[in-house]
Amino acid sequence: MTTIGLADIDWIEVAKLVLLSRELDLLEVNRLTPEGKVKYQFSAGGHELIQVLLSKALTHPHDGATVYYRSRPFMLASGLTPEEALAANMAKTNSPSEGLDAGVMFNLPRRHGPTVLPTSGDVGAQYTPAVGWAQAIRYREHVLGESEWTGAMAAACGGDGSVAANGFWSALNIATTLKLPLLFFIEDNRYGLSVPASLQTPGGEISANLKAFCNLKVLTGDGTNPAQAWSLIQEAVSHVRSGAGPCLLHFKIVRLTGHTFIDDQAYKSAEMIAEEQARDPVRRLQNFLQEQGFDESAWEQWREEAQARLAAALETVEHTPEPEISRVRRFIYYEGVAPLQGGLCAEGIQPIPGSSQAQSSGPRVNMVDAIRRTLESELHRNNRLLVFGEDVGKKGGVHGATLDLQRRFGEERVFDTSLSEEGIVGRSVGLALAGLFPVAEIQFRKYADPAHEQIDDLGTIRWRTVNKFAAPVVVRIPVGFGKVTGDPWHSVNGEAIFAHLIGWRIAFPSNAADAAGLLRSALRGDDPTLFLEHRALLDTVEGRRPYPGDDYCLPFGKAAQLLEGDELLVITWGAMVPRCLEAAQSFAGRISLLDLRTILPWDKELVIENVHRTGKVLIVHEDTRTVGFGSEIAATIAEEAFEHLDAPIQRLAPPDVPTPYNPNLMAHVIPSVERIRTAMQALLEY
Repeated sequence: MTTIGLADIDWIEVAKLVLLSRELDLLEVNRLTPEGKVKYQFSAGGHELIQVLLSKALTHPHDGATVYYRSRPFMLASGLTPEEALAANMAKTNSPSEGLDAGVMFNLPRRHGPTVLPTSGDVGAQYTPAVGWAQAIRYREHVLGESEWTGAMAAACGGDGSVAANGFWSALNIATTLKLPLLFFIEDNRYGLSVPASLQTPGGEISANLKAFCNLKVLTGDGTNPAQAWSLIQEAVSHVRSGAGPCLLHFKIVRLTGHTFIDDQAYKSAEMIAEEQARDPVRRLQNFLQEQGFDESAWEQWREEAQARLAAALETVEHTPEPEISRVRRFIYYEGVAPLQGGLCAEGIQPIPGSSQAQSSGPRVNMVDAIRRTLESELHRNNRLLVFGEDVGKKGGVHGATLDLQRRFGEERVFDTSLSEEGIVGRSVGLALAGLFPVAEIQFRKYADPAHEQIDDLGTIRWRTVNKFAAPVVVRIPVGFGKVTGDPWHSVNGEAIFAHLIGWRIAFPSNAADAAGLLRSALRGDDPTLFLEHRALLDTVEGRRPYPGDDYCLPFGKAAQLLEGDELLVITWGAMVPRCLEAAQSFAGRISLLDLRTILPWDKELVIENVHRTGKVLIVHEDTRTVGFGSEIAATIAEEAFEHLDAPIQRLAPPDVPTPYNPNLMAHVIPSVERIRTAMQALLEY
């Protein structure tokens, strides 16, 4: 380790930012939190120096960073104003989330530092989005030929507690395997709340444990020593920018206060607390600058300037109005206003207009072939589209939906991933925020469970950043029982769980034409979409239809009226559609049958219209009965059309058990044509 390059930074500016952060913490701890004006107070005391220095090293206009709840010094150095910082913690307008998110959940389109991607409140969830940004840098440089991205990098900041999280290891694996330009910036204050570092990683030394990790440069040092910290940051950033691969920079620092305002650190000894106070990086920076010729009066002047700046900021924020109530419902979905960062429309790229007219002639194709043809046509038209997941490359996907696409479009556009669904979806976030359009495949619905944290976070990005950021992605997931068998692991539907997640659109087509139209609409949209493909329909006769053409787009929220009758309304979707059609043949002219086609949004208007005409309702679905999506439909009908009902609303769904492997047991669990027919008969006779 050397100390060259100390003149490459404005140490006076560093000192002013460090003092601004420290004084802001003190203002909140000593006054605003006891007064109840700040609800959550996460002090950055002890973290300020290295965070400010890192921000000052991220000078490329396309650098990106992911941060966490203790990253406010980094934010202040990257352009967040004191007014915005106070407004955030005081839940006021003119803050990064306009009072919607906790005050330490940051986001910042680029000002004079890096683009700061929206923060997650989940520990460790920041790492794989940073991987996505790093991969987007390479893609935009090498595939799109955008030389202005050359030399850019991503940085993922986290505490020592986060190195135990799934997201950290997933990101580490992806970044080192692909040699991505990513810096893992670990701020080790020795504690995750009250849990010591020794319980987060063996021996409490993540850098020591990773010394032998391939394609990873590992650096470690004292983050309270200004000269050493700046030298190590320069070395790490230089390595990452050179294209040599990722770097893990592990700084030993101190946390001078509790995890939050209410944490009294009773788990630390008096000796440990005294030792941490002695290593206060603010004091060490003051001593360092005095060694450089700055006297104590200059330091006190900078402190007084920070206090005056904060006093003025507080006066402004306290007179700022409360957030408008009407805004709480805004920006769940794209509203026609482009975000500042993320997706294609943020960069002025308008979607290609589609056609609402499907080609109805031509040979019938399997649903999986329609999906593949739609992906292929959109890959041709949109050079920012990427398709990836486990086995989607040379193999062409375990269900064949990406067959031959890698050969046609290359390994940088259609590629295999490591076996980490957290990494697949988390990477999608960063890719989308960097202006690309990711299409991720999860092989089976059950396998999406490890990615649930990322899926949940992704859906609320537009809302919690007030449309500053958006991450339009499509996640394709085969669901349901197979054409010959099922089992508890590969046959899950679970659409009701997804339907509870905010900000997602959910498609659930029952045939090839609808699959092509809905997928194309999703690929030309600006919202995250879960595209559920039923396994029993992918290559069976029930799902076959003529391919509707390369321009066909089917709008979300429009159900298909398959049958019109006056006595009974049957509502269904997915693999239950052909079964309901077959069962309804016994009651010609008496049954209205709706295929929802999309779960979010669902066609409430057409459902209510049919209820008015028929007076009786049967809802059939494959997901388990308790809190299945049929419950939502039934509740809505009861609320909005109760007086039109001539019979109790009926649901036909599997009991609350997993799908069995034995075919006979599976047939007993999943609604059959005969059971559907019996339920129809009973309601017709009611």
